[in-house]
Amino acid sequence: MSATDQSHIERATIDEVVITVIMARVTDFFGFFVYAIASALVFPRVFFPTYDPATGTLISFAIFSLAFLARPVASLTGRWVQAKIGRAAKVTLALMILGCATVAIGLLPGYERIGWLAPVLLAVLRILQGIGLGGAWDGLTLQLQHVAPPHRKGLYAMVPQLGGPIGFFVAASLFFVLTDFLTDEEFIRWGWRFAFFAVMAVNVVSLFARLRLLNADLGVDPQVTRSAPLSPLLHTQWRQILLSTMVPLASYALFHMVTVFPLAYELLYGDQNIPRILIIQLVGCALAILAVMGSGVLADRMNKRMVLVISTGLIVVLSFLIDTLNSAPAIFIIFGFVVLGLAYGQASAIVGNRFDPEFRYSGTAMATNLSWITGAAFAPLVGLGLTVAFGLWASALYLISGVVVTFFALYQLNRLKAAQAD
Repeated sequence: MSATDQSHIERATIDEVVITVIMARVTDFFGFFVYAIASALVFPRVFFPTYDPATGTLISFAIFSLAFLARPVASLTGRWVQAKIGRAAKVTLALMILGCATVAIGLLPGYERIGWLAPVLLAVLRILQGIGLGGAWDGLTLQLQHVAPPHRKGLYAMVPQLGGPIGFFVAASLFFVLTDFLTDEEFIRWGWRFAFFAVMAVNVVSLFARLRLLNADLGVDPQVTRSAPLSPLLHTQWRQILLSTMVPLASYALFHMVTVFPLAYELLYGDQNIPRILIIQLVGCALAILAVMGSGVLADRMNKRMVLVISTGLIVVLSFLIDTLNSAPAIFIIFGFVVLGLAYGQASAIVGNRFDPEFRYSGTAMATNLSWITGAAFAPLVGLGLTVAFGLWASALYLISGVVVTFFALYQLNRLKAAQAD
């Protein structure tokens, strides 16, 4: 085989990994944000109509967090399942659980029809969604990092992160159509359910793409995607797991504070209609996609740590603009999405390679699940709860607390790197 043919095969392999990773992550986040948006716009009225709107929304956000709590349990269980039936079969089973739970939510009767059983079933199905998401961890992101050219590590590190803003863009677009073209009664009675049926359709397409790649030979050391024994993992890699959990905390909290939180706030306290807020978010989200791409370019020209330091600092600036949600929500939302793109673009890539190779797959999976719990799971609940109790300024302090944790983790990473160099 000529050198030219070999180069062509190598490029095609990388392209296939990139496309599949983006498709898989967009699918995951599309379903994630369909539920998230519905938890602000729909579920308080459909499943908690006996409470006042603010309390109903807080309960809805509490159930929203259950999926994040279930993910680590599913990830640990998935280690055993993968050992028994293989990684591809495990991912297939997990996505089937996720898809069935999502469709079931779309079919679930509301409180008016089955009473207290409706919110109970919603909570159970939300937990099943978390089990599906946690079990679907496939290691494709690690494979992408290994096949990436050495001088393009930052650019390739941002590829999986594109799934977040693109997934929200698709979900928000769907809800914009539903809320703008249907009456409020039509939307609440049956319109919102179509969004959940759409999730199942894209999950099927994503599954076949993942399976094709999972069964392909990418020239990556099999150790990269091999589960490590739990006891040695925790004993030798606890510091890396802890830092990997804390580094993206600010960006993960911001994710919900510019997506779900503004919808709930405007519905409860604002005078803007929801389709207009969704349009603002779509504009901001488009800029966030460009910012994620820009973070990859900046990371290769500077370094990942510097990009995170600058973007995390901008979250502090954003916190002082949160009062604009009352009069000019576009300021907070659009600027927030741009900052999110820069911060989120490299948030999960800075620590992964610090795991010892034999622990990289399991360590990254564990840290990812824990960081979503600490950074994102309770962000809508805490943000709205603080706002209801004290005002918008309190939710700004919540954002700043995430910044403090991220800066602390970056500082500790720098110290660890210096110690290893010595």
